[in-house]
Amino acid sequence: MRQTPAAAPSVLRRLFLVMSLVRYRFFLYAGLLPYVLGAAWAYRITGHLDAAIFWSGLAGVGLAVVGVEAFNEYFDARMGTDRVFNPQDLPPMSDAVLWLGIAGFAGALGVGIYLTLSAGWPILAFAGLGGLAAVFYVAPPIRWAYRGLGETVIALSYGPWMVLGSLYLHAGLFAWGALWASLVPGFMIMSLAVVNAIPDFHQDRLVGKRNLVVRVGRERAVWLYLGLAALALLVVVAGVIAGVFPMISLATLAALPLLISSGRSAFGTFTTPRLFVPAIRRIVACYLVTAAVFTLTIGLQAWVSHMP
Repeated sequence: MRQTPAAAPSVLRRLFLVMSLVRYRFFLYAGLLPYVLGAAWAYRITGHLDAAIFWSGLAGVGLAVVGVEAFNEYFDARMGTDRVFNPQDLPPMSDAVLWLGIAGFAGALGVGIYLTLSAGWPILAFAGLGGLAAVFYVAPPIRWAYRGLGETVIALSYGPWMVLGSLYLHAGLFAWGALWASLVPGFMIMSLAVVNAIPDFHQDRLVGKRNLVVRVGRERAVWLYLGLAALALLVVVAGVIAGVFPMISLATLAALPLLISSGRSAFGTFTTPRLFVPAIRRIVACYLVTAAVFTLTIGLQAWVSHMP
């Protein structure tokens, strides 16, 4: 009788821990914003969007993000990446996390098949590329992140593949301007992949995770992530000058102070993980502002241009 009340919180706590693996920031900056950017570009070209297709695609991206997060947590734990210095402080990784990832990818595959039947085989091709990137980012036998290719795979997945896939889903075509636009989230997400690995430099090196931070060192990695983020903003400026993006897209430069602030914090703290956290938070905020404002300006210009 005394053990029964305690059992329920234990089960609920385990469920909460599993679901908490799907961290909110990935929904915000990894997949959803580039997907919406592709949809906004499609609306710019065609002047309309199919609501059912839009929400189905968004659901598919969300399920894929669940799979990515769960697989990353599970296989990183199995490799010991996050448990090098404090293994006794972390509970054993449950197989439920692996099954959560499998369920997420299975759901995303189901949505991908449905959208392929609706929009054509290129959707399945984009889904396949995204699947190879997501499933094998840290999972064997490929383990992109352990071969120094993880950051590039992330940039391609959440940049060109996501934006162009979304464009084709909604408009049934491709456009060079959309490819140019996809470089904005692509460079930014690559910047985030680099900066997130800086605090884990020693752990990653000890377990053989040869990402870019391990390869170039932490100080150069700071320059690298700042350069990638700055390059994303330069893409916007160059696109406006070339007439690919509307003039209003220069509002994206509102993210520049966050980039500068992140850099100022990073150069004095990159050797101390706890003190480096503010630099990470500011570059995450920089991404959110960049991706959200840029997408909004593309959508706003499209809406104005299609007004009767």
